[in-house]
Order: sequence, then C-alpha cells, then structure tokens
Amino acid sequence: MNVISLLTPKTNVAWLYEDWTIRQGLEKLRFHGYTAIPVLAKDGSYVGTVSEGDFLWCLLDQGSGQPLRRVIRPGFNPAVRIDVALEELVERALRQSFIPVVDDRGAFVGIVTRQNIIKRLTVLNVEQPAAHM
Repeated sequence: MNVISLLTPKTNVAWLYEDWTIRQGLEKLRFHGYTAIPVLAKDGSYVGTVSEGDFLWCLLDQGSGQPLRRVIRPGFNPAVRIDVALEELVERALRQSFIPVVDDRGAFVGIVTRQNIIKRLTVLNVEQPAAHM
C-alpha cells in the first residue's frame, strides 16, 4: 500500500510556524478543534508537533509570549518519509492520532491520520475476506 493514498496533503492540514507566539498557536488549535498540530519552519520543513498539554506546561512555566519553537518536545511525533512501510504507519498510529510525512528534503507534505489507516485496512479486509479452513 502506498502512503500517498492515505495522505492528507499539506494544503488540507492546519499547521503552525515555529516563530509564531503561543497565543497564535492556541488560537489556531482552538479554531480547528485539534488536540495536537504540526509545527513548520519558514522553509516548509517539519520541526515537530505541539499538543494542548505542551501549551499548558509552557504557559505555566514561561508565559504566553514565547515562540512555539520553545514549546516543542524533542522527539515527540517525528515525521516519516513518504516511502514509509505500512507496518511503521500502523505502529505509529497506535501512539499518535496523526503521523507527519516529509519528502526526501525533509519538507512537510502532509499527514496520515489514524482514521485514514483504519478506514483503508477495513476496506482491504472487507474486499479480501479470510479463506475458510
């Protein structure tokens, strides 16, 4: 299965720039009703993901005037390359509701959601029923 068939492209995904303020990030998070959102550098490369909890802890520790790059937890929700195996996507979807996808240059191209993976696997299982013994 090709990851492209599961991909929600960048143009259809809400994301933040790493130099936006905490307030800007929270406003966009609330507007879209997300609990986590990808963060990009100005060159379009994937920097990380911030969650509601990340925002909360930052507000408690540092205040709301900080840039988003100070909120991102290292290693949280790393991106996968466009040629990732389905097994890796499924394993990652067990821990995250979406998986960021980058191209060979590290540029953010979109996300694969847990929901899209489940839908695709369900369709595949319906179309290919198990053989009877």
